[in-house]
Amino acid sequence: MDTSPSAITLRPFELSDAADFLSWAGDDRVTRYLRWDPVTSLEEAEWYLRTVAIPHPWRRSICLGDRSIGYVSVKRGSGDERCRAHVGYAVGAEFWGRGFATAALRMAARRAFDEMPELMRLEAFVEAENGGSQRVLEKVGFVKEGLLRKYGICKGEVRDMYVYSLLSTDEVLG
Repeated sequence: MDTSPSAITLRPFELSDAADFLSWAGDDRVTRYLRWDPVTSLEEAEWYLRTVAIPHPWRRSICLGDRSIGYVSVKRGSGDERCRAHVGYAVGAEFWGRGFATAALRMAARRAFDEMPELMRLEAFVEAENGGSQRVLEKVGFVKEGLLRKYGICKGEVRDMYVYSLLSTDEVLG
């Protein structure tokens, strides 16, 4: 089996992903910058998939073969904010620094703009200290727009965040 970033696929989550999901979503290193705490049991993984991931309109499992190694999501605004969407992503720590998150975000950005014709802007908010995620966004073509001081709370701390954007008229790099 090809284990390079070019071999990944994106698909909706399934309950059968629970064990794989637990393997990366239960890792403190992976969830450090996420708004949710590590998943601690198979039952909790199944609950999260059933109540959060599967019903989400655009949360995809990043798959290598049949194995879920992470997620990417696009959360579209509504009403007057329907022209933009927030992106989020994570991959298991064993896949860090190898191009998997970049490849998944690149695929998700292209699909989001194709599937949502009114969508003009994808945006991401990244903690100032999360250099790895900033590099992922920049490799895909997102533009760092600025620093939002004391903007978001993560794990009980108020954090500085960078805002990044990719417009439908921008080139998705790679």
